[in-house]
Amino acid sequence: MRTTQQLSITLPKDMATMVKAKVNTGDYASESEVIRDGLRALLERDRAVESWLHNKVGPVYDALKADPSLAVTPAEVRSRLAAELAKSR
Repeated sequence: MRTTQQLSITLPKDMATMVKAKVNTGDYASESEVIRDGLRALLERDRAVESWLHNKVGPVYDALKADPSLAVTPAEVRSRLAAELAKSR
């Protein structure tokens, strides 16, 4: 049984030109390889975002929900940012 499936896609001209250029310069053997590599990068980015949400954002959200006093007000954020900006000047 085949492990691949042929698709027909339409790309904006600038993207199509970029795909062709990647093949013409020898970076990739075929246009399909360029697209596959791009999709792999997209999947990796999606995994990274999911991991960040699960491992970083979720626990902080849970902690704030359990103890709202841990939250920082918008005024405190502005004040802290202004202080950091003043230090950098």
